[in-house]
Amino acid sequence: MNPLLRFTVENYKSIAGRKTILFTPRKITDEPKTNVVSNGRIKYLRTCAVYGANSSGKSNLIGAMAQMKNLVRGSVRLNDDDPLDYTPFILDEESFQRPTLFEVEFSIEGNIYRYGFSHNAVEICEEWFYMIKKTAEKPFFIRNADGIGIDEKLFPEGHNLEEKTNGNRLFISLVGQNGGKLSNMVLSFFRNGLNFISGLNTEPLDFYSQKSIQKDEGVSNRINNFFDKVKLGFQNILIEEVSFDPVSLLSDMPEPLRDKMLSMLEGKKTLKTFSEHNVYNGKGEIVGRSTFDFDRMESSGTKKIFELSGPIFDTLERGAVIVIDELDAKMHPLLSQELIALFNNPESNPLGAQLVFSTHDTHLLSSHLLRRDQVWFTEKDAHERTDLYNLMQIVLPDGTTPRGDGNLERNYIQGRYGAIPYIG
Repeated sequence: MNPLLRFTVENYKSIAGRKTILFTPRKITDEPKTNVVSNGRIKYLRTCAVYGANSSGKSNLIGAMAQMKNLVRGSVRLNDDDPLDYTPFILDEESFQRPTLFEVEFSIEGNIYRYGFSHNAVEICEEWFYMIKKTAEKPFFIRNADGIGIDEKLFPEGHNLEEKTNGNRLFISLVGQNGGKLSNMVLSFFRNGLNFISGLNTEPLDFYSQKSIQKDEGVSNRINNFFDKVKLGFQNILIEEVSFDPVSLLSDMPEPLRDKMLSMLEGKKTLKTFSEHNVYNGKGEIVGRSTFDFDRMESSGTKKIFELSGPIFDTLERGAVIVIDELDAKMHPLLSQELIALFNNPESNPLGAQLVFSTHDTHLLSSHLLRRDQVWFTEKDAHERTDLYNLMQIVLPDGTTPRGDGNLERNYIQGRYGAIPYIG
């Protein structure tokens, strides 16, 4: 259980100013109280939702989190002259002269850490790593234009590596490559504990979910129990190993590429999913079962649920963090609610895994699944800069904040919280 507590980004795509999203609870009396995980002095939220109009910056916020992970993971493979993926806010002529900044606050083994860096297209401008104590922060190292300064007592694994760090590489990555224990814990958090999914394109997850059902009995049982609960129409899911079918290749694939793929895959085995459905007689009695080709016969929404099932239940099994952009795409609102309930419920989520997601599903606001501090909004200003704010930060015309027992869905649709499309 290594929870994500806070994320900050500045000068990335539509996010021009410094914006922070918190995954920790506020001191409110909202239900359900079980949506908060409490582990000593560490308290965090099991789920967080991000609302906003199309093009308001929801995906850019999630993309910024994913970009930080990608930069941390890929740093170790960079050569001296390799460029960094730098995508600043482009509608302000000064933004091109400023670096992009990423920072996370997270917990590992009961300790709270703050790690971040800023960069432009060619170099890491700053980098920092702190441990957060009750009353103060202790720096492990700080990197700036003057070099890298290390606390040798707190961070001995970084000693004598300062001068070996390339300008475009992260210091935490180099120290981890050299066997640093704490550095590798941080790198492992990004590699294994923080995962990202596009809810608009879940097809690449199909094999992941097939393998989860085929190889991991614990995950397989939880997936099938969930399918049984939400009643998707089939009675069972079967994963079988079959010979590669040339028909599965796209018909509009360029012929040279198609021929190459055929030669590579000929005679190979692949996994195929089948669903079992009941067969009924004229009296409505079950008389047998029929097996369907899952990809050809099931709906796109059902296929999305299946494709998400492997990563979601793997996250629950490991107590990790999963971030899904457009969770509700192609899914009925009740199915979205069931997925969120899996994370909010301590019985189905005993390890305190986290789900962060963007959505347009306003029904969630009236479902009593989310506390006010779990709801965030993105909205663009007149200069097309993304603002990010929590429901609890909104001040209504009468000077009050939105009530926990108020009609949050109706008020949001009516524009009282902002973050909706303006249609003229």
